[in-house]
Amino acid sequence: MDTIEAIILGIVQGLTEFLPVSSSGHLQIAKALMGVEIEQNLLFDVTLHAATVLSTIVVLWSEVARLLRGLFSRRFNEEQAYVLKLLLSMIPIGIVGFTLKDRLDALLESPAILLVVGCMLLVTAALLAFAYYAKPRQKAQLSYRDAFLIGVAQAVAVLPGLSRSGSTIATGLLLGNRKQTVAQFSFLMVLAPILGETFLELMKGNLGAQAIGSAPLAAGFVAAFVVGCLACKFMIEIVKRGKLVWFALYCAAAGTVSILSYVL
Repeated sequence: MDTIEAIILGIVQGLTEFLPVSSSGHLQIAKALMGVEIEQNLLFDVTLHAATVLSTIVVLWSEVARLLRGLFSRRFNEEQAYVLKLLLSMIPIGIVGFTLKDRLDALLESPAILLVVGCMLLVTAALLAFAYYAKPRQKAQLSYRDAFLIGVAQAVAVLPGLSRSGSTIATGLLLGNRKQTVAQFSFLMVLAPILGETFLELMKGNLGAQAIGSAPLAAGFVAAFVVGCLACKFMIEIVKRGKLVWFALYCAAAGTVSILSYVL
């Protein structure tokens, strides 16, 4: 993989991390289309995800700063309650990460990865369409139960092709939460899991860039960060306007193409 290919993959990651179309699925499709074979596949993917985490912090900094200030208050407040909900939502992905990590890594290297991605993109399309047409009564605020269920949706979305943001946002909407509340919670809840994944890889010594090269790794990171900042702002506005059905159509088309690419 050269620097140009890394930049293209970084752009794909930054754009699709926040759009409900599955960043992991599109990364695999992009690698297949360009014929890119990465020896440390997980390392590169984790690096790009870390870049989008940083873009989330930048875009939502005012909210992050408010939560941090409230977190250290002596009295239990709304900010501390919100952080508890975020922590609760991370339990399912933590369990999946510790118990199924090796199998998920192996899945990324599977010859049938395009078939898996295609099927999961179709599931994403169905979930987004259902959330768009369902009209549950909107709640005043997100509950602890809803936070956990949204976390379960995030854990299931570790499957490549099943959109994390699409799954969590659609689940939140189907549970009757407000669009802006769900979008913000969805983007904030992923911060700790990805940072934790990066830390674990670092502790295991898997973040050395020998197999990939420092230049492509850095280029992919910067591309994912810049595009991620733009995509995060865009997606929050899209969720507010309730236009998720267009992404459902796109996921259906992309999933069909991915399946056909594998079969043919």
